[in-house]
Formats: sequence, structure tokens, C-alpha cells
Amino acid sequence: MRRLVLIAALALSACATTPPANPQDAFWTNLRAHCGKAYSGKLTSEEAVDADFKGRLMLMHVRSCTDNEIRIPFHIGPKDGDSKWDRSRTWVITRTASGLRLKHDHRHEDGSEDLLTQYGGDTATPGSATAQSFPVEAESIGLFRREGRGVSVTNVWEVEISDKRAASPRFAYILRRTGENARLFRVEFDLGRAVTPPPPPWGF
Repeated sequence: MRRLVLIAALALSACATTPPANPQDAFWTNLRAHCGKAYSGKLTSEEAVDADFKGRLMLMHVRSCTDNEIRIPFHIGPKDGDSKWDRSRTWVITRTASGLRLKHDHRHEDGSEDLLTQYGGDTATPGSATAQSFPVEAESIGLFRREGRGVSVTNVWEVEISDKRAASPRFAYILRRTGENARLFRVEFDLGRAVTPPPPPWGF
């Protein structure tokens, strides 16, 4: 009996000293669980500069997943009186030696890269299993300045994803900007109901 008590005590001690799971690994697993699925969403922020997006159907498609890269095309539905989708954007999340990286792959309809493409940032903190923040990195700051987009040099992108226990699971993509060019752009997608995956994004 004493031996069983000792074994149980040792087991409890081992559990107490086991370090918590890496929140970025948990976030990655949480996101990758949706691979192959698509979800509908909409703009939820209210800034006047985004009036062109208001009311338009939006789709995210967790289109491809590897051990080190997840690609999520972001499709924007037609404007009123039009039938053409904007399939120019793909969010690319990758693992790095120190955390996670978010990049934006922007393409024209013929598949060629936009002048403003492959910009983004790396995580500066561990974040959590449901939210990661990506402050703009130096290379992207240089790109923004070269292309006359100096307002974007304080960009911070955020990605939020509910875990499987959430009553109303959501995925959100957010752009925040501080200072005199303060900005908030947020789109949300309903993870509770998958939809038919859209065609490939432009260039793929």
C-alpha cells in the first residue's frame, strides 16, 4: 500500500513540474484542425476607409497545410451589381526558429505578384492557443516606405481562432495601426459551419 502511495505521489509531482504546452504549438494545432475547410464571414469593423468591403460576402479557405506552413486564401465577394470575386489575397502562416510568421501573398488575376506583396511580421511574444500577434517586420517596413505606404509602418496583424470547446467558434483576422495613422480592420468567420471551398486564389 505504501508503495502505491509513493508511486502516486511521484506521478503527481511529475505532472506539477511538466512545463505547459507551447501556446504557439497549440495555436498551430488549433488552426491546422480546419485544413481543407472553408468558412464564410464578413467585415465587423466600422471604419469609413473600408466602406468598399461592407456587406460583401467573404470566405476563408484553409487550403493547404504542412508541418511548417499553412496557406489561407481570403476571398472577397462581388460588389453590388457585379459578379466578380476578388481572389487576390492569401494569408501565409509559417513556423520560424523563434515563433510564427504571417505574410500576405497578393496577386493579380493573371497570377503575377502585386507590388505590395509578401509583407507581414513575426510574433514577438508567445501569444496563446487562440490568439497570435504579428508586429510588422523590418523588411516590410522598407517595402512600405519604397512604395509610398508609410502609414503602414506601425502595422500589427492579429489572428484569433476559437478552440473546439467554444459555443460560437470564430476565426478573426485583424489589422491594427497606432499613432496618427491609427487604424482597425477586422473580419470574422463562422467556424461552426463549413461551406463549399472556393476556387483557387489567383496565381495558384
